[in-house]
Amino acid sequence: MTFPDVHMSPRLLAPGGGPADLTTHEQRYGPLPYGDPDAVLRTVAESGLTGRGGGAFPVFRKLVSVADAGRRTGRGPVVVANGAEGEPASRKDKTLLRLSPHLVLDGIQVAAAAIGAGEAHLAVEDGASWLEQALAQRRDPVPVKVVRLPKSFLSGQSSALARYVGGGPALPAHQDPPVRERGVGRAPTLVQNVETLAHLALIARYGADWFRTAGTPAQPGSALCTVHVPGREVRVVEAPFGIPLSRLLPPHGVQAVLLGGYHGTWIPATEVAGLTLDASTAGAGVLAALPTDRCGLAETARVLRYLALQSAGQCGPCLNGLPRMATAFRTLATPGPQGTTREDLSRWAGLVEGRGACHHPDGTTRLVRSALTAFAPELDAHARGLCTATDPTPLLPVPQES
Repeated sequence: MTFPDVHMSPRLLAPGGGPADLTTHEQRYGPLPYGDPDAVLRTVAESGLTGRGGGAFPVFRKLVSVADAGRRTGRGPVVVANGAEGEPASRKDKTLLRLSPHLVLDGIQVAAAAIGAGEAHLAVEDGASWLEQALAQRRDPVPVKVVRLPKSFLSGQSSALARYVGGGPALPAHQDPPVRERGVGRAPTLVQNVETLAHLALIARYGADWFRTAGTPAQPGSALCTVHVPGREVRVVEAPFGIPLSRLLPPHGVQAVLLGGYHGTWIPATEVAGLTLDASTAGAGVLAALPTDRCGLAETARVLRYLALQSAGQCGPCLNGLPRMATAFRTLATPGPQGTTREDLSRWAGLVEGRGACHHPDGTTRLVRSALTAFAPELDAHARGLCTATDPTPLLPVPQES
C-alpha cells in the first residue's frame, strides 16, 4: 500500500494555518446534510470510524447504545463533546478547535440528530471564548453550551465530564451504570472526543467510501498526532492509519519512542522500524522520540510523579498505589542501589491494575511496565551507580506543581 505524504491533503485542519470562520468553512466543505438518523448510523457503521480520544471504540456502537438507552428510559439523550485534552503532551484537540471549530460543531449536530439528543455541550479547558464566538455565527437545531473545565489530567474522563457538566465535581465515578445509560442529569449521554466528531461531520458529507480512501481496510481513516522531537517545535500532523512510524519520527539518534501519551507505552527504537500508526495503540495520538543522550528512567519518573499527583484520590489504587509506585520509580531513576524496587514495582502494578474507579491506574501501570522493559539496560547501569545520559534537558512536558 502506498501512503500520501505525512502532510496529506488535509481533512480536518484548515490549509494555510489560519482558523476558518463559518463562511470559509462552508465554502471549503459544503452544506451539512443531516439526513435520516438510521441512514446516518448505517453510514457511520460502514465507515469503520473509531474514537480518537484514546479508546478506539467503534463510534457506531456508541451512538446506537446511547440512542437505545434514550428510547428505553424515555429520557432525551445528551451529547458532550470532549475537548478537555488533559494530556500534557497532546495538542491535537486544541489545534483542531482553533483551526476548524465549525467542523467539530457540525459533528456535534450530526451526533445529536443521530441519537435524538436535544441538548449538547462542548467541554474545554482552553479556548472557550473563541468557541463561543464561533457558536454565535451559527443557527443550529440543537443548542450547544461551552463548558469551561478545570485543568486536570482526569477532566476529560467520561464520567468526570458528565458529573461536571451536570453540576458536580470533575472527578471520575464508578461507572455502573455507564455514562451512556446515565450521565448528565441522569440522562443517557454520548461523550465523544472532538476529533471523532470532526470526522463524523465529514462522513455525513462525503460518505463511508470517501472516509476509507485513507488508512487501511481494517483501520480506515486518518488521525491527528502530536509529534515531539528534540530540537524541533512540537507539531500536529494528520496521518493515515497504517503509515510507518518511521515516516513520522527521525530514524536516527533515538533510543525509544513514547507511543500514546502518558497512559501509553515506551517502545525501544529497535522495534519502532517495524511498527505502523495503529488505532489500538495510538492512544492520545502522542508520539515522542527520546534521544540517546537522555535518561528514559528520569523522564518516566517525572511523568509518574505528575500522574500520581493528578489522581482523584477516591480509591485505593490511586490514593496509595500510584504515589508508592512513583516514589519507587524515582529510586530506580537515581543511580545507586535498588534493592527489591524492581520486583516491588512489578508486584504493585499487578495489585493496582483493574481495581480503580476509572482507568487512570491502568494507564499508569502500562507506562511503568513498558519503561521497565524498554530501559532495562539503563536500569542495570543505574544499579551499578552509572547513568549513560549526558543531557538532563526534559523532553516531555509536565505542568508545574501548584
